[in-house]
Amino acid sequence: MIKRFLTAVQKQKAERQTNNEYRDLLRAAATIGGRLFGDIPTGHRREFFCLDKNTWIWHEEWIDSLGNRQVQTMRYDVRPDTILKTQDGSSYQALSATETENLITAARNYRTAIRTQLTGHAI
Repeated sequence: MIKRFLTAVQKQKAERQTNNEYRDLLRAAATIGGRLFGDIPTGHRREFFCLDKNTWIWHEEWIDSLGNRQVQTMRYDVRPDTILKTQDGSSYQALSATETENLITAARNYRTAIRTQLTGHAI
């Protein structure tokens, strides 16, 4: 019984470590992605990342001129026949042709930057 308990504890510890490593990697990738769009103004936080094989996230936070915290999040869901977006949880809308091309370009640039900066060389 004690052996099973210790095995379960070790398994949970390993899962937590794996989850922490995944979160750290995702945070690093989001930071790299956020820099793809130019300089980030002082006091801003910008992230762009691939959450999973069908989901892209653009997130930005800043303090406005009145001292209020502003947050904007755009989620892109890639479907077989279209790409849908939602901003700050609003209803989904299909991307225009221009937006689709911009997202494709951003995704390609992200992939290159991640492969180069997280692995140290292009793959």
